[in-house]
Amino acid sequence: MHFLLLVFLAYLLGSLPTGLLVARVMGGPDPRQAGSGNVGAANLYRLLGRKAAAFTLGGDILKGTVPVALALVWLPPQGAWQDTALATVGLAAVLGHIFPLYLGFRGGKGVATSFGVVALLCPWAAFNLLIVYIITLTQTRIFSVAALLCAWLLPMAVGLFSGSKAYIFLAGILSGLILWKHRENLDRLFKGEEPRF
Repeated sequence: MHFLLLVFLAYLLGSLPTGLLVARVMGGPDPRQAGSGNVGAANLYRLLGRKAAAFTLGGDILKGTVPVALALVWLPPQGAWQDTALATVGLAAVLGHIFPLYLGFRGGKGVATSFGVVALLCPWAAFNLLIVYIITLTQTRIFSVAALLCAWLLPMAVGLFSGSKAYIFLAGILSGLILWKHRENLDRLFKGEEPRF
């Protein structure tokens, strides 16, 4: 019962439209109707600047960390299924962000929320991916390139720093979801049309 409740709660928390809420509070345009049409931090940066992007990024990361943290505290011991239970809670949070209940199941691309999940389940993997993201973004000045590279490396990073098969499987799913959500970015990259910041 605790497990199912946590999974449901994780999905609801993940569904909170951080970028939309930030845009409304700061008096900006609806990010779904402006810029790239995405509710993530990258679009908020383009539309409203660094402060809006920082608030959005922080909120989206917390949507991943908070449910997993609650699971670590509240979830009764699951024995051999413990890692699987935690991974499922984390996945529910990311699915909530990508397919949010409050926005007609059309949400963000899952990068920040996935980072929030991995940061608790496999901190060293998250730390190393963060370094890769920062270096790539600094060199290319293209958000999607940094996100795509980290998504490709995610299963490998978790595999290097965790022996949990459940966490590695989760990393594979998250990687696939992020890559799928970036398919339009990939198309623009191949055409040389992806915007730089």
